[in-house]
Amino acid sequence: MRKIVLVTGSARGIGASCILKFASSGYDVVIHYLTSAKEAMALKKEVEEKYQVRAFCIQADLKSEFEMKEMLTKIEKEFGSISVLVNNAAFCLDTLYEEKTKENFMKTLEVNVIGTFLLSRLLGDKMYERKEGTIINITSTNGMDTYFPMCLDYDASKAALISLTHNLALQYAPYIRVNGVAPGWVATENEIAGLDAAYLETESEKIFLRRIGTPEEIANVVFFLASEEASYINNTIIRVDGGHYS
Repeated sequence: MRKIVLVTGSARGIGASCILKFASSGYDVVIHYLTSAKEAMALKKEVEEKYQVRAFCIQADLKSEFEMKEMLTKIEKEFGSISVLVNNAAFCLDTLYEEKTKENFMKTLEVNVIGTFLLSRLLGDKMYERKEGTIINITSTNGMDTYFPMCLDYDASKAALISLTHNLALQYAPYIRVNGVAPGWVATENEIAGLDAAYLETESEKIFLRRIGTPEEIANVVFFLASEEASYINNTIIRVDGGHYS
C-alpha cells in the first residue's frame, strides 16, 4: 500500500513542487487549497496522468479548527491514513511598517502558527497512536537571520514555527520525526511577483551560489526528510538558501 502525504497550500509554488516530488516517488497525494481550486484540479490531473498515483483535492481554511477536522475526516474516509504531513500553507502581506495592523498580524499568526499547531496535533496524535509518521514544517530564513521590516509579522510567525517544530519533536518522540525546512529566496510567483529585476539581482549577489532557488530544490529536501534515508534526522531545521549573508 502506498503512503499518503498531505501538503497544505499545495496548489502552487513550493507546495505543488512537493506534491509532484512525492507523486513521482510513488506516494498518493492530498492537495490542499483555500482559493486556488482551478490550479489544484489541474495539479491533480497532472499527477494522476503522469505518475499513476491517487490524488485528492480538498479545500479548508486553516484558521478554522472545525474545517481542519472536517478535512481530515474526509481524507481518512476517501483516502486512508496520512503518513506524512507537510505544513506549507502560509499567509504573508508585505506592507510598510507604518501600515501594519493588528488584524493582519493576527491573520498571519492564525494561519502560519496556530493553524500549523492545530493540524499537527490533530494528525500527530493519530500518527503517535500508529507509531508511524513524519511532520515537516516549511519555515523560512526570515525567521532566523534575514530581516525585512515590511514583513516583520511573517518573519515573527516563521520564528515561532521554528520553536513549534522543536516542541512537537519532543512531544511526539520517539515515534514521530518532526523537522523544518527554511528556504531563502525561492522563485515562486508569490515571492518574486512585482519585484524589479535590479532588486532581485542585488539580493542574488548576497547568495553564495549567486542565484535564487527553485521550488523543486526545496521539494527535494522536504522529500528527503520524509524518507527512510533521513530516519535519524529529527528536531532539525535545514536551511535551503544557497548560502546567504544579510
